[in-house]
Formats: sequence, C-alpha cells, structure tokens
Amino acid sequence: MARIQRGRHTHVPAPDGEVTVFLIGMRVNRWWRVDAWLPTFAAMGPMIAELSRDPDSGFLGVRYLLGPGGPTLIQYWRSPEDLYRYASDRDARHRPAWAAFNRRARRAPGAVGVWHETYRAAAAETLYVDMPRTGLARALGSEPASGHTQTAAQRLARRGA
Repeated sequence: MARIQRGRHTHVPAPDGEVTVFLIGMRVNRWWRVDAWLPTFAAMGPMIAELSRDPDSGFLGVRYLLGPGGPTLIQYWRSPEDLYRYASDRDARHRPAWAAFNRRARRAPGAVGVWHETYRAAAAETLYVDMPRTGLARALGSEPASGHTQTAAQRLARRGA
C-alpha cells in the first residue's frame, strides 16, 4: 500500500510552469467481441512501461481509472510535443498498436471505441489531504500546502493563473 502523506499537500510546480494532461480511454461496445477489445486493452500496459523506462520521453506519470464503459488513463507529460513525438515514433510501441487497432476495427466495426483529449495546463491547483502521492503530486512531487500555498486561490496564483 502506498505511503500516506499526513496533512495538506500540493504538487510541486513543473520546472517550466506548464504540464500537458492527456486523457485516453476505450469503451467496449460489444462485450462478446473479446477479439476486438482485449488486444486494445492489453496494448496500453507495455506502452506505459516503455515510457516509464525512458526519462527523456517527457512522460511524467499516469493514473488509471475504471468506469462502466471501460478504462481511462490520465497521463501527465512535459509538453504536447513530447506526447506527439512518442505517438509518431516508428520505433516505439504506439505506432504498431494503433495500426493493429485499426485493422481490428475494420474487421469488427463498432465493437470497441477509443478516445483521447489533450490539455495544455499553464496553471493547475491541487490539494491532497492525508493521501498518498497521486495525480500531479505523483508526477511532479509534492510540498506542504501552507503559508503562500494555504488557499486554493494562492496555489493557483502561484502557478501563473
């Protein structure tokens, strides 16, 4: 079990003041088409492992969520350019996984859906109380939320908003 940080904490600002948040998920539309959705589901783990081993990739961390339609990953990146560089890298796992998804989607149209959203966050405000490091705090580090980071407004103003 992750170690709980007692008290109030906030994330450490990114070195250049900006972070990219990338949401990616899949939705199983036809549960009986395991041949279509299981490989899509299984492809993400090796990509995250590959990114985690490469400190120069720009990948800062990930958080996993599971909802009624399927999984969602919240990824933290240094920049959208780092994210796009990985997505288009012919030697990385993403390109072949994306090509394989498209081949399966042509064989089983509508069986599984994928989606993503990319946000460039110039400022972010966070608060974690008696929590293990999670989200931005896990990706960037954490510090006590006190003094000049006591309130949400102070934390957001400190980060350039």
